[in-house]
Amino acid sequence: MRTANVRTIVIWTLVALVGAVGWSVLALARGEHVSAAWMVAAALASYAIGYRFYSQFIAQKVLKLDKNRATPAERLDNGIDFHPTDRRVLLGHHFAAIAGAGPLVGPVLAAQMGYLPGTIWIIAGVIFAGAVQDMVVLFFSTRRDGRSLGQMAREEIGPFGGAAALVAAFAIMIILLGVLALVVVNALAASPWGTFSIAMTIPIALLMGFYLRVLRPGRVTEVSLIGVALLLLALVAGRWVAESSWAGTFTLAPSTLVVWLVAYGFVASILPVWMLLAPRDYLSTFMKIGTIGLLALGVVAVLPTLRMDAVTDFASRGDGPVFAGSLFPFVFITIACGALSGFHALISSGTTPKMIQKETQIRMVGYGAMLMESAVAIMALVAASIIDPGLYFAMNAPSGAIGTTVQNASQVVTSWGYSISPADLAQAAKNVDEASLLSRTGGAPTLAVGVSEIFSKVTGGGLRAFWYHFAIMFEALFILTAVDAGTRVGRFMLQDLLGNVYRPFKNVSWKPGLVLTSAAVCALWGYFLWVGVHEPLGGINQLFPVFGISNQLLAAVALAVCTTLLVKSGRLKWAWITGIPLAWDATVTLTASWQKVFSGDPKVGFFKQRQVFQDAIDAGKVLPPAKTMDDMHTVVTNSTVDGVVSAVLAVLIVVVIADSARVCVRHVRRPALSTLNEAPYVESTIVAPAGLLPTKEEKAEAEEAVRHGTADVPAGT
Repeated sequence: MRTANVRTIVIWTLVALVGAVGWSVLALARGEHVSAAWMVAAALASYAIGYRFYSQFIAQKVLKLDKNRATPAERLDNGIDFHPTDRRVLLGHHFAAIAGAGPLVGPVLAAQMGYLPGTIWIIAGVIFAGAVQDMVVLFFSTRRDGRSLGQMAREEIGPFGGAAALVAAFAIMIILLGVLALVVVNALAASPWGTFSIAMTIPIALLMGFYLRVLRPGRVTEVSLIGVALLLLALVAGRWVAESSWAGTFTLAPSTLVVWLVAYGFVASILPVWMLLAPRDYLSTFMKIGTIGLLALGVVAVLPTLRMDAVTDFASRGDGPVFAGSLFPFVFITIACGALSGFHALISSGTTPKMIQKETQIRMVGYGAMLMESAVAIMALVAASIIDPGLYFAMNAPSGAIGTTVQNASQVVTSWGYSISPADLAQAAKNVDEASLLSRTGGAPTLAVGVSEIFSKVTGGGLRAFWYHFAIMFEALFILTAVDAGTRVGRFMLQDLLGNVYRPFKNVSWKPGLVLTSAAVCALWGYFLWVGVHEPLGGINQLFPVFGISNQLLAAVALAVCTTLLVKSGRLKWAWITGIPLAWDATVTLTASWQKVFSGDPKVGFFKQRQVFQDAIDAGKVLPPAKTMDDMHTVVTNSTVDGVVSAVLAVLIVVVIADSARVCVRHVRRPALSTLNEAPYVESTIVAPAGLLPTKEEKAEAEEAVRHGTADVPAGT
């Protein structure tokens, strides 16, 4: 046996042992102090094994990625939407685009059930479902000239199921964009530090885009160093601005932020992808991964204890104050993006397939970026689980449940079994320079408190307020990149949808269609955002309760399309790769939809909530969260809308799955009747590595191509 093989076996055996020990400690420890480092160890070891073995199996045996086949970016390069992009920049863009609010907020909220259920789903879910979905969707979209998920469904499943998928996907996309934008507005409102720093990423990204395109093509390392240096300067300068006379200029009201966000979304969706979108996402990835990486190192350095229970009583009772519902199915719905996300399928069939240089890079970009996002989710769960559980519930429970004073909050939280004194609640707020931390719902403030606790210990116990506000700004940057990429993808989806009626729209770079559809998408999510900012119970706030379910229903559409395409393309024996995740996701999400529509618990069921509030209106009573009778009527309307939307989306997804099953059965019985809509095979002239670092073989191939001038070898390869 060769030395290299022995070394490989030893390394992967050690990785497996680290993961096994980490999982054992997390699963078996009860009533003991468990270090958060074991959670990090279990996650990283599992990710490494999943990427090395499972993703390679899918790439080589199932999809059979072909390095000699030209991608749409190469064949259709127009410098606007189709553009062969360096794999490192594209990985940054894809990760930044998919990593929105979900991996930061969902795991924090799911900590209500304890740290163990969330950890299991985040890690197992991403390896066997989320990363698989992203990778397979990216592959099939790349083979179809970058077609959107809905359009692939229409072409491969049929007009009936395809129409349901198109409508569902676009409607869900608008809801997701509105929710993501609302989180950004809430994070940046009255925050000059965050607003300035994030605004500065735009000119920095433009500089990087022109540097790579015009000044020094292909010099990714150079532009990376310049971009990171300028980003760090912008972060430091943001704090200076916040403490200077310029603070007022960058202290924006929510309504002003809405206008700027919509304008930015429109411009980012129509500019050439190399100019702003790709370099800005690549730039933000350094901050995202850098911060999460430092957080992981901080956990290893200070070894904080997981103070939340492994499994709380709320997991079985289903009456948690953070969100109502039992562990199954709602912990899976709440975590969403950290394990499996339908939104990712829209990016994987949106911007990314139009930019990827080689098919062989699909594994790194599709599977690898999703593992990176899952790592973010794990660190968010760690941050929520190391703080005092009493503080966690005081921050995440609504004011209607715990009151508005530290005395009331202390009493209520203690009655739940998590003791914390009024003095401790007041001190926690003082530590991060906030007037109060009570009912700071949504997950983001809790994550910021956890981050500040870890980083402050690394820096000697001080700077908690600095790290808290840094984390808040970091979260806003994290989420904004999903808004700009999502808007561009929404434009692609609308163009595909309208292209079925008027063919010029199918050309995604047709200027009139490009502008009209971009404006329409921005107007739709911008309207819901504007109303939501001005009416606490209106606009996107009205649809916020269906955010998680909508996202997971969209994942069911993506997995159904992938399973159908695996069957139709002669890969029937591998259909379980996406078929099993589809069965699980459909079971979980449709169960959640059923409960949200028909549950007799007003905290869970939309229609039951409507009935309770309508009865109170008839009796002349005002129930929280309403403060006036007008609010009561708004709650009744919102509950009705949410119930109807949940039911309609669930029906659409059932139609898609049923139609997919029909097509699969028909293909198995009569394969001659099936047709695939793949783009014709064209030989690739680009030579580029499959991973971040080229192998010896890839270096030799590039040198040979340069020597004979037989292929295009991008600089830096």
